[in-house]
Amino acid sequence: MVRELFTMARSKRACIIFFDEVDAIGGARSGSDDNGSDNEVQRTMLQIVTELDGFDARGNIKVLMATNRPDTLDPALLRPGRLDRKVEFGLPDLEGRGHILKIHSKKMNCDRDIRFELIARLCPNTTGAELHSVCTEAGMFAIRARRKSVSEKDFLDSVNKVVKGYKKFSSTPKYMVYN
Repeated sequence: MVRELFTMARSKRACIIFFDEVDAIGGARSGSDDNGSDNEVQRTMLQIVTELDGFDARGNIKVLMATNRPDTLDPALLRPGRLDRKVEFGLPDLEGRGHILKIHSKKMNCDRDIRFELIARLCPNTTGAELHSVCTEAGMFAIRARRKSVSEKDFLDSVNKVVKGYKKFSSTPKYMVYN
């Protein structure tokens, strides 16, 4: 399938191939091959490496890969010449968190006096997805209270519920590598 994907991409004038969660197929190989259960995954990854190296020029094919576990990628995938750049998207800063909260609450019926900067301060080291969950949960608090608008207290309660709950399972920032 990987070979067919690159063949089809070469037939186009320009193409972007995006592998999300590349660590699922590009994870470091282990020396033990007890039951061969990962053979298909390893063959897929090796075919991607072959296509990245390939004797045929890639032309206008750009390959993007994303992972939130760059430490688990196979060194063969990261070898120079296969991937040109590694771009890290870190966690948003205070101002960024405030903007993200405003974006996710834009379509919600919110009280006018909500201090999003305060909410952002209460959510240090959170991802955009976690902030989205904060907004969603704030809306759920308002719905449960049978109110038509979301208050600042709803946001504060959702921070206590969502952010404190997520800290147990904190994730690393998302990385993208592309060629």
